[in-house]
Amino acid sequence: MTAAHSDSSTSHPSAPEALWRPDPAGFPTARLTRFQSWAAQHHGAPRPDPDDPVASYAALHSWSTEHLATFWSAFADWCDVRFSTPYETVLADDAMPGARWFPGATLNYAEHALRHAEDPARADEPALLHVDETHEPAALSRRELRAQVASLAHELRRLGVRPGDRVSGYLPNIPQAAVALLATAAVGGVWTSCAPDFGARSVLDRFQQVEPTVLFTVDGYRYGGKEHDRRETVAELRAELPTLRAVVHVPLLGTPAPEGALEWAELTSLDTEPVFEQVPFEHPLWVLYSSGTTGLPKAIVQSQGGILLEHLKQLTLHNDMGAGDRFFWFTSTGWMMWNLLVSGLLTGATVVTYDGSPGYPDTAAQWRVVERTGTTVYGTSAAYVMACRKAGAHPGRDLDLSKVKCVATTGSPLPPDGFRWIHDEVSPDMWIASVSGGTDVCSCFAGAVPTLPVYTGELQAPSLAVDLAAWDPHGTPLVDEVGELVVTRPMPSMPVRFWNDPDGSRYHDSYFDMYPGVWRHGDWITLTSRNTVVIHGRSDSTLNRQGVRMGSADIYEAVERLPEIRESLVLGVEQPDGGYWMPLFVHLAEGAVLDDTLRDSIKQTLRKNLSPRHVPDEIIEIPAVPHTLTGKRLEVPVKRLLQGTAMEKAVNPGSVDNAELLDFYARLARDRA
Repeated sequence: MTAAHSDSSTSHPSAPEALWRPDPAGFPTARLTRFQSWAAQHHGAPRPDPDDPVASYAALHSWSTEHLATFWSAFADWCDVRFSTPYETVLADDAMPGARWFPGATLNYAEHALRHAEDPARADEPALLHVDETHEPAALSRRELRAQVASLAHELRRLGVRPGDRVSGYLPNIPQAAVALLATAAVGGVWTSCAPDFGARSVLDRFQQVEPTVLFTVDGYRYGGKEHDRRETVAELRAELPTLRAVVHVPLLGTPAPEGALEWAELTSLDTEPVFEQVPFEHPLWVLYSSGTTGLPKAIVQSQGGILLEHLKQLTLHNDMGAGDRFFWFTSTGWMMWNLLVSGLLTGATVVTYDGSPGYPDTAAQWRVVERTGTTVYGTSAAYVMACRKAGAHPGRDLDLSKVKCVATTGSPLPPDGFRWIHDEVSPDMWIASVSGGTDVCSCFAGAVPTLPVYTGELQAPSLAVDLAAWDPHGTPLVDEVGELVVTRPMPSMPVRFWNDPDGSRYHDSYFDMYPGVWRHGDWITLTSRNTVVIHGRSDSTLNRQGVRMGSADIYEAVERLPEIRESLVLGVEQPDGGYWMPLFVHLAEGAVLDDTLRDSIKQTLRKNLSPRHVPDEIIEIPAVPHTLTGKRLEVPVKRLLQGTAMEKAVNPGSVDNAELLDFYARLARDRA
């Protein structure tokens, strides 16, 4: 879209005022509109209506979910997806779980990410712009990226990596991580990554499940103006991953490669043409990980074809991205948004990678990266927006952000004050895209639509080909009422399986146990009668801090190794002001005292064994941890009590081993309120 404007008018008298409306002059040129016009001509989609963009999108969305196979076939055609072997049908089985997409087709994700380098006029454009805490951008051209991927893919094959073999990265958000992912995909390998602020135990809980053959790793990283040496952690990973055939050293801090490790520069300097393994549509592309709330993190397998199509749809149609755009999302390699960020290459955009603290040297750091790189589509966390608001930052006044057309947020719902702050302090003409999805699908269920208005505190609409609904516990659809987020028809990026889940039972129980055949995600949402979406936070006990989902089980394991701690309970509590409160409740061993020394010991244990994100906001002593009758810690009911839910609505006392313990949390909620 081109220029946009704020507008308090609305065509729906009962609706709230729109905070922003897109400029009507941009409607015909939006990629969404161009696709809709083409699909109307060739595939029977409803024609776009410039006089009523809201109804126009609603009609397209309905068509996309009712004619799912036609939509995806049309979109693949419109995007010129390169099927080296044609597909037999689009959707052979639409059951969930078990949907089979594009059987017979073969393709390669990396080929699509690198194909824009084939145009001589674009080969010297930056494919990646990398920024560290110096905020000086460094470019890697499309030609250079393609050459590095070609060389590394050749070397991976020489090391014996074959289609289906796992390749792992213990890397920050640096160009080398994107190159390693693309080279892995080029050979048909399966990528998996963790950020280097993860401790060894957190990484091993993930990587040991998938048994990688190659490990890419840094010697350390820089964050907050300091260097963090990770060589000891790398040595531990090497010792505990017996399937490794090779370790590749990326000298981010300038140290020599440890004994037996290969040098990054040597593997990426070969002059050769890329060879893209043509793999089946459902062939694994990468493994992402759930939080591990009740044990080991779930190892979520997503397909080359499914991710290719879903990310093209999300970035091209919903984020209105293409050649000439610069795409920056503040993320780490341990979060699905990094995977989506790299997929910006699919659209022909330049991807901005940033390795550093979100707030160094001050709160406005991310906005300076946006300015220095000429970012047009900028994504961050709701928490960062709220931190800027609290810090009194004025990025629109102090920096040149004129190239930015969209500010997107995810990780947690953006509160109304966050919408208003972006509108007031960045630009009143800013398209604000609060989006919601999940690691589980590596995409969005709802969020950005370039042709729709933005209402304060609301996501613009459900995404195309996502049959989104809010259901009550009995499976009745709700409108203008809070319900469980469900998806009633399959998406191509839904997991093809979990790793080490041979009968599919863990996959089934994770999403389809509550409503058979329907995906239940674990969020509370309201689907409004205006087709906007409001997210109310997690309906389960998963911790979700700064957009990174974490498991309480990891924290319990680390904390309860301390002799002073008998048992603990950790919760992530969404606050009405958009904040996120993560208290750790501890039941002390006899004779132990919760003093500053013990508090520091707990924090250091979590920081060392897990990551700084796992350190709680408060540590509070309790007389005991409440459990279900079968011995499970009562996380969800206690969280609801802390959010102010009445006792009788939060928990059935008959299901608790000691219901009197719940009074403590109810009193704490009242005191905090």
